[in-house]
Amino acid sequence: MLNISLNSVGLKIDTSKYSSFQRLKKRSVSKLLLKILIVSGVLAIASLFLPWRQNIRAKGYVTTQNPYDRPQNVMSVISGKIEEWKVKEGDLVKIGDTLAILSEVKEEYMDPDLIQQTYKQVNAKNNAANAYLQKIENLNQEYQITERDQVIKLSQNELKIQQVNLKIKAGQLELEAANTKLANAINQLSRIETLYEKGIKSLTDKEQYQLKLNQAAAKESYWINTISARETEVNELEQNNQAIINQYQNKLAKLKSSIESTRSEYYNSIGEQEKLKSKLNKIKRRSEQFVILSPITGTITKTKKNGIGEIIKEGESLTTIVPQKFTRAVELYVSPIDVPLLKTGKKLRLLFDGWPAIVFSGWPNSSYGTFGGVLTAIDNDISENGKYRVLVTEDLDDSPWPDEVRVGGGANGIILLNKVPVYYELWRQMNGFPADYYTANEEKNIKTKVPFRKVK
Repeated sequence: MLNISLNSVGLKIDTSKYSSFQRLKKRSVSKLLLKILIVSGVLAIASLFLPWRQNIRAKGYVTTQNPYDRPQNVMSVISGKIEEWKVKEGDLVKIGDTLAILSEVKEEYMDPDLIQQTYKQVNAKNNAANAYLQKIENLNQEYQITERDQVIKLSQNELKIQQVNLKIKAGQLELEAANTKLANAINQLSRIETLYEKGIKSLTDKEQYQLKLNQAAAKESYWINTISARETEVNELEQNNQAIINQYQNKLAKLKSSIESTRSEYYNSIGEQEKLKSKLNKIKRRSEQFVILSPITGTITKTKKNGIGEIIKEGESLTTIVPQKFTRAVELYVSPIDVPLLKTGKKLRLLFDGWPAIVFSGWPNSSYGTFGGVLTAIDNDISENGKYRVLVTEDLDDSPWPDEVRVGGGANGIILLNKVPVYYELWRQMNGFPADYYTANEEKNIKTKVPFRKVK
């Protein structure tokens, strides 16, 4: 009876009289399914109280701890033309091995005698500088001689002044004597004239005394003129002192100017000489750069320039060398919310791409194929991907990293934190709360299984 009609007959039939209707009403319920549901519910509730190891998951890649352990691009310091390759890709080279030989391409350096010519220029400038230095020494000697000549000339002039002053003093004495004689001659002539008038003395006697008076007056005039001339000479000699000073000062100034000018030429020669020496050193250094040497020990992996005769510019990469021995590390990128939980020295577990591993992040003791690491460095600035970069090195107290792990391969890091119940971890995840801090002593109880490795 489907009861799809508006005129149902279900109310008109007594179903209790029919056994088939009674069996349809008795629906069977599976007890096994009910047991499974009950057991599953109990286990699910019990699992919420299981311990769970909080952790931070981060992705990254394998790199090297030291910058010089990473693949090195061998660059040319100068521009040149490739003349010969000494290696090929896959070759193992050591530090200092010759990789390639270049030749000159710049016109200014193509002179085969450039080094010898530059040497000659340096020597010529050196000789010029020495000549200027000798000239300075000669001018200094001339300057000193001129200073001594000035002193001598002034001393001679002073000596002449002293001599003339002595003559003036002697003339003054002679003048006093002439004045005395003149006075005596005047008195004698006066007495003779008196006696001549009385007729006692003759005219001849009078004329003799007149002559003596004239001689005494002439003598006096002579010494007056002589003293005056000598005083004029003293004035001229005193003025000559200043003339001597001016004359020699002019000579000394010219000599000083010549010395400074020569010194300037000397320094210019020294400067040009140093420029030529610098140019010579650059030429020598450039000639050494034509041989490209290996900076490290490693394997040639890629040559950027092929064939012979190609031109390479300065700073352009010639080939790449991968170091033979290096210290591996892992770069991981952690979300900013988890960075406060990290500190250097913290230990963690690593999974490498291509290496078999079974990981139970909440139960690290049950993990398989993970390797130990130590957090070495944490960047202070955020990366371009919006996360912070941390550097992880190999844990020497744990199993060594597999040799098959290569630089550039992917890696996943599990940074283990506090032990909490599962229900707490679910609640934290749903609310987006950060993980809890934990003590470093809990790391000692973590044991992980490592896959079998062949012993070399």
